[in-house]
Amino acid sequence: MKREDLNDMLWFLAVAEERSFTKAAAKLGTSQSTISHTIKKLEARMGLRLLTRTTRSVVPTEAGERLIRSLAPRIEEIETEIDALMEIRDKPSGYVRITLSDHALQSVVWPKLRSVLKNYPDIKVELNSDNGFRNIVEEKFDAGVRLGESVDKDMIAVRIGPDWRLVAVGSRKYFATKPIPETPQDLVGHNCINHRQSHLGGLYGWEFEKDGRELRVRVEGQLTFNTSYAMIDAALEGYGIAYVPENLVESLVAAGELVQVLDDWTPLFPGYYLYYPSRRQNSPAFKVVVEALRV
Repeated sequence: MKREDLNDMLWFLAVAEERSFTKAAAKLGTSQSTISHTIKKLEARMGLRLLTRTTRSVVPTEAGERLIRSLAPRIEEIETEIDALMEIRDKPSGYVRITLSDHALQSVVWPKLRSVLKNYPDIKVELNSDNGFRNIVEEKFDAGVRLGESVDKDMIAVRIGPDWRLVAVGSRKYFATKPIPETPQDLVGHNCINHRQSHLGGLYGWEFEKDGRELRVRVEGQLTFNTSYAMIDAALEGYGIAYVPENLVESLVAAGELVQVLDDWTPLFPGYYLYYPSRRQNSPAFKVVVEALRV
């Protein structure tokens, strides 16, 4: 069957349902003469009269009734499938993969997503915690999370969190035997808990700033980790000073379990951004995730 034959049959079904060329034309958004001419061509091609026309009504013939019984269920099935597809469009579903650091996961991303995802049970999210920088295109991630200063220029970047800072903390037990550092240079004489940067392979140089003066200090110590949470645990046990995200230790400082030092030397960093390729067709599921994380 040619595609034009199917279209003409749809017009025939509309006329048969409405029992009127005028009403069918209005429903289909065309003229009465056009639809009448189309039905005549269909009847000519089939060699059958499908409609009986009178001055008052339009009634299907026996052949027309048989055609209606054959076509109507199939057209209804197609319409049902299309409606189901539209429901998928309107009801987000699918898989979203994001690479991010453990700090971004715990402090920003998961707190925002945990309640939203309950409203979208058909959205599946993979949050891949990795403190290194990943190539999201090559590794088939939908997006990544980084500090604003680290996002590549060819990416779309959506801010998802406020500015934050690292703070230097140690336990009271540790400072009972060591002097409180007054300046970043004083850290040279302390046992500091180092942080290895996975994406660079080296140890993080602690960054400080005061009155426009910037300092980067290479510290020494017994322990090195690649996650802030382990550094905090080590600091609590008295192994030395850790330089970690402030929001992770605020409650511990307030409770007196950790002592915060060099407070006036610790600068703010640009907050976290969700980034993804600029040339992509974003799925409804991905859009839900972006809107949930957006500041």
